[in-house]
Amino acid sequence: MQKKERYRLLIDYFTQHFPEPETELAYTNPYELILAVVLSAQCTDKRVNMVTPALFEAYPSPEHLAAAAPEEVLPYIKSISYPNNKAKHLAGLGKMLVEQFNSEVPSTVEELVKLPGVGRKTANVIVSVIWNQPAMAVDTHVFRVSKRLGLVTKTAKTPLEVEKQLVANLPQDLVSRAHHWLILHGRYICVARRPKCEECPLTHFCAFFQKNFPNIPDDPENKLGG
Repeated sequence: MQKKERYRLLIDYFTQHFPEPETELAYTNPYELILAVVLSAQCTDKRVNMVTPALFEAYPSPEHLAAAAPEEVLPYIKSISYPNNKAKHLAGLGKMLVEQFNSEVPSTVEELVKLPGVGRKTANVIVSVIWNQPAMAVDTHVFRVSKRLGLVTKTAKTPLEVEKQLVANLPQDLVSRAHHWLILHGRYICVARRPKCEECPLTHFCAFFQKNFPNIPDDPENKLGG
């Protein structure tokens, strides 16, 4: 199957069944989202959502966070992965927002990656979710799913290479939505160790499925063992 056809089938399915996907992180403004995304690195959204209400209440603005020391932030996020490093990142992020960005979350990837704890993936999430820019944040789910489905080449070995191929092959107005489609599919269906192919609606164009289950045809519902 041609790559172009795989993209068409992906878009056809998700635009019909999940036309308006959203991040599962809870937030009410760009400032809260960037804190949540920084905390979500190597941590589940569910866990992040458990700790952010108290964090947001204690530090409701960049000014409040800028005035805090890392050891003051730490108790609010101690159940998050790598809490000591992330407490330092958040405190530094608050200071930089106030001192360099007039307490506003930047709207470009180039500016965002200057902030402590913000790499390209985090920056892409922010510009995609907040400003609907055609940015593709490649986390472990997006990387895994795009490779398994055959949306990117086998030679794409880094998140940046995967990002570039996905953005090049998706309509610009769908890139931000496709980011959520791939994340959620990887989180709940195309999981890392034992992908739930029996539940997957994408097996009819999935390279992984076609390679590993060549003798199992799709039923009319595109499920295994219907």
